[in-house]
Amino acid sequence: MGDYYLEYRFHIVPREPATEILIAELGELGFESFVETPEGLLAYISEQDWTENLLDQVQIFANKDFSITHERREIPQENWNAVWEQSFEPIEVGDLCVVRAPFHEPRGVKYEIVIEPKMSFGTGHHETTYLILRLLIDLNCEGKTVLDMGCGTGVLAILAAMKGADTIDAVDIDSWSYENTLENSRRNGQERIAVYQGDVSVLEKGKEYSLILANINRNVLLTDIPAYTEHLTSGGLMVLSGFYTEDLPLISQCCEENGLRLDNTLQKNNWQAAVYRLS
Repeated sequence: MGDYYLEYRFHIVPREPATEILIAELGELGFESFVETPEGLLAYISEQDWTENLLDQVQIFANKDFSITHERREIPQENWNAVWEQSFEPIEVGDLCVVRAPFHEPRGVKYEIVIEPKMSFGTGHHETTYLILRLLIDLNCEGKTVLDMGCGTGVLAILAAMKGADTIDAVDIDSWSYENTLENSRRNGQERIAVYQGDVSVLEKGKEYSLILANINRNVLLTDIPAYTEHLTSGGLMVLSGFYTEDLPLISQCCEENGLRLDNTLQKNNWQAAVYRLS
């Protein structure tokens, strides 16, 4: 586990659509958390994943339609809570769900999820997490076997557990996310969520799920959809996000090639989520 994260503070003019493009590119390079600001964007990456010339790969910097500058600083692990307390506001997902931090007052809604985000992705602030939460609220989880791939803070697995899922496995390749999901599961009284560190290869051979949630970037999804499908029951649902609306045809093509058909979609600020059903 790394001892610190790097915070990049980007100043972006004009902010849109440059911010969305920059988030997509940084996500491909291993940046894990993003906070949009009036000036542009805060982006965070583990020192384990960082290299000196990493940003040389960001193509939008060469686009003369945008002015993008940045500053960088190190944030020790123990200072992460202070960073989030300055910027983390409760997130309302429809009328039934709120995602908040421990230092916020309770809201008294049906599904109140308390998240200590630390350095993990998945607080509901990013559109993709919000979209899956919103879709999940309307899905029947009672008695289901659920897999949360790329679990981040564990927020999706926690909501599935609150909605009556029978068995929930949560998987993330990042050690901070693994620890954070364990902590947040306990914090929300959902200790029965089984948490694993790794990628799709850690899934138990032959185990099937009736609902698979995957909020990961486009390239990982395209690579792993065949493996996810092998673990999905007949008639089961796969809820995917982490990609832009223009990438939906590509994701859907990959899903169709693996026996999945599009069941529902939801969009927010050009980010997309989609629900597929295994025939």
